Amino acid sequence: MNNLPFSRVLVLSPHTDDGEFGCGASISRFLDDGIEIYYAVFSLAEESVPSQYPKNILGKEVKKATRALGIDKDNLMIYKYPVRRFSENRQDILENLVQLNKEIDPDLVFMPCLEDLHQDHSTIAKEGLRAFKMKSILGYEIPWNNINFSTRSFIVFNKIHLDRKLSALSCYESQKHRYYASEDFITGLARTRGTQIGEKYAEVFEVVRWIL
Repeated sequence: MNNLPFSRVLVLSPHTDDGEFGCGASISRFLDDGIEIYYAVFSLAEESVPSQYPKNILGKEVKKATRALGIDKDNLMIYKYPVRRFSENRQDILENLVQLNKEIDPDLVFMPCLEDLHQDHSTIAKEGLRAFKMKSILGYEIPWNNINFSTRSFIVFNKIHLDRKLSALSCYESQKHRYYASEDFITGLARTRGTQIGEKYAEVFEVVRWIL
């Protein structure tokens, strides 16, 4: 049952696994609460795929990962901007975001935090703020890209939701070489954020805008 002040949530993921890393367990919890989740990914990062995999592998993996979280396949939107070149396509990305706002009319938007160091993440955050300035916005944590991060909002979840996050991230076979893709790290971070508020597990967010 949804006792939360929103019913439609849009996740903005610059690359295919950012949304899962930043708010995967929260997505899982919200779906259990009856909230509708939409997931928009802006690059399949074909230029960065390891040579032993086909260039389109991340497109297949994001479909598996979002299914593992429980997101309806019709609620997954995939754009194909070249990785690390979002700033060159800023206006087109903004127009995509404005269109998503019109079509979905989300109550809450998850996106990278405003000080995320990755150039693509920064573009999505800045253009996301422009497109969704009348909406509630939470910036999710990507620790390896954050020097400063404002830990102002926490979403609590249980082990079922954490396990779904881990299951979703395990769908990215092509990304398992990333040092931050380990279950130990992901679980440890969830425990750390939970400990900060006296809970077992949590994800933390920067409050960009909150409207009630």
